[in-house]
Amino acid sequence: MIATLQLQVNTMLLQQQGSQVEVARPQIFSGKMEEVSAFINMACIYIRMKMMEEAATTQVAWVLSYVQGGVAEAWKDNLLNELAKGESEVESAEQLFTKIRNNFGEMSEEERKIEQLRTIEQGNRTCDEYVQELKRSPGGAAMRDVPSLKNLRGG
Repeated sequence: MIATLQLQVNTMLLQQQGSQVEVARPQIFSGKMEEVSAFINMACIYIRMKMMEEAATTQVAWVLSYVQGGVAEAWKDNLLNELAKGESEVESAEQLFTKIRNNFGEMSEEERKIEQLRTIEQGNRTCDEYVQELKRSPGGAAMRDVPSLKNLRGG
């Protein structure tokens, strides 16, 4: 009986201490692809540290309050309309994060490699230097396919 009470008191104390810990809030998210990971990571940390006891709808609303400006503003407005009509599948912060990734998202590894190949330029390098850089790039193995060879010629 005493051990159970001590455990309950210790649990309550830990919960109170957790709520007093300073936790950084995410930066405003404007829809830029390079902001996606940092925004989601910071929002996840904050929710885990400060909002675990809150309802899922409160967590979703809190995250959306940081989605402002740029293309993200119109996207948020559309999502809020869908939520109001009951037409959205977003019922948790995790589902919202997935939706953010899908809409503004990070490139897949393959897309990243293709983009890197596409943006390599010959500049004032020799052809041999240019070819070697293409081979060193993450998508270099793909140089044997036709689209990559077209990028090489476009250099």
